[in-house]
Amino acid sequence: MHLSSFLYDLPDELIAHSPARERGESRLMALSRERDTPASHHFFCDLPSFLRAGDLLVMNDTKVFPARLFVKKPSGGRVELLFLQREKGEGGQVWRAMARSSRSIRVGMALVFPEEHGADVIARTEDGAVLLRIPEALDLFGLLERHGEIPLPPYINPHQGMVDHATRYQTVYAKEQGAVAAPTAGLHLSEALLESLLGMGIGLSWVTLHVGAGTFLPVRVEDIREHRMHAERYQISDEAAQAWQETKAKGGRVIAVGTTSLRALEASALEHGHVVAGAKETDIFIYPGFSFRAVDGLITNFHLPASTLLMLVSAFHGRERTLRAYEEAVRLGYRFYSYGDAMLIL
Repeated sequence: MHLSSFLYDLPDELIAHSPARERGESRLMALSRERDTPASHHFFCDLPSFLRAGDLLVMNDTKVFPARLFVKKPSGGRVELLFLQREKGEGGQVWRAMARSSRSIRVGMALVFPEEHGADVIARTEDGAVLLRIPEALDLFGLLERHGEIPLPPYINPHQGMVDHATRYQTVYAKEQGAVAAPTAGLHLSEALLESLLGMGIGLSWVTLHVGAGTFLPVRVEDIREHRMHAERYQISDEAAQAWQETKAKGGRVIAVGTTSLRALEASALEHGHVVAGAKETDIFIYPGFSFRAVDGLITNFHLPASTLLMLVSAFHGRERTLRAYEEAVRLGYRFYSYGDAMLIL
């Protein structure tokens, strides 16, 4: 449970700054939960060979919105805002945002938005964010579509190469707008691959969990059990809950595409004993010792050292086996992080 137990060495050149040329061309490391056998190495387009009729893939259909917006102080100084989520509040829309400026943002300050709109800073939060009051009549998502930017991870240079990040940093099934980061395991899936899986009798289902910045905040305590996750909103439809129940009843395997899909399913199962439909917030923190109730398999990317995402994978596959797999991935030149290669654990 020590933070230092989740560290590994990663050469900078293995951090992926751009996606594979086509979805499905990334590499895929396959691992077994039940047997401590060596990993096998494939391409993501080989995924169908690991699945069988009656299995269910559960994906996160959240959509990244252009949450980064540059605004001005009354003095004319520039402020970079990263909108996280709407909060409950009266007298207009209340939004939580991260704010970056050469000088601190004060409570009571009026910020000037594009198109002559504005917002008031009404509070600062314990995690360093600000709360903004925005006029109820302002279509913030529309304003962000016109003037905002997709909030790419800091290690990706949006101006490097010929990558259409607005397209490639979204899954092909992204629908429900509200995430500030993509559910990156799903970036590997193409429409053709999904159609192929359907043709094999593989079930496809979607949940929604809007990925917030809290997912990626560093763990700052040595005993990871003292870390507190930020709450994220998720929704499981009647169709998704029914698909889960039918798959389990028939002996099929439920495979989560990404840690966010897994967290939504396991949060529901932790509360109810099984997956049920509903919309809630969860701050579930999954680390070694967690008892999985909802998921039999996981597709995920390779995550940052000492991150909560690596701890989740370690809970699912075992810490030592996960770190051995990461060491092998480094040795074999796998690509890491959001645009990197994938891992399948069944």
